[in-house]
Amino acid sequence: MQLVPTAHPDVLILEPQVHGDHRGFFLETFRGSVFAAAGLPDVFVQDNHSRSAAGILRGLHYQLQQPQGKLVRCIAGRVFDVAVDIRRSSPRFRQWVGVELSADNKRALWIPPGFAHGFLVLGESAEITYKCTTYYHPASDRSLRWDDPTLGIAWPLASAPVLSDKDRLAPLLTAAELFP
Repeated sequence: MQLVPTAHPDVLILEPQVHGDHRGFFLETFRGSVFAAAGLPDVFVQDNHSRSAAGILRGLHYQLQQPQGKLVRCIAGRVFDVAVDIRRSSPRFRQWVGVELSADNKRALWIPPGFAHGFLVLGESAEITYKCTTYYHPASDRSLRWDDPTLGIAWPLASAPVLSDKDRLAPLLTAAELFP
């Protein structure tokens, strides 16, 4: 497993070593010792799995009082996965990283606590799994507008995305509760 830097040094792509032959493939999706050696959390307490149809955009989501680090993988289909630094004290505050994750490229994305997360389905459907460093805490759940012009995220949209009411009504960055 190789940790690959992105434009934001706190967000990393994980590229697994894929062992394949005529029967299929095998790969490690997580190895605690690799994370620990890189100074990253090596304990996850919750695994999530979601499926979304074509055109769905989910996010940008975060937990304010109990921030989660997330290790995100796409196990079916393709997504454009986004992490946004929303730590006011960060020199990279408002910087975003977007990465295509797919069942074919088998990559994962490490999104540390203090970031908002979202994704756009790029094909007919997609399934993602993500490991979380803290439990989901509904009272801490927050979201930002996916199309906030202050962030300027270059979503690869072919048409208007399909949104939940929560995501459609999410506040702009200037009105949102953020990390110090």
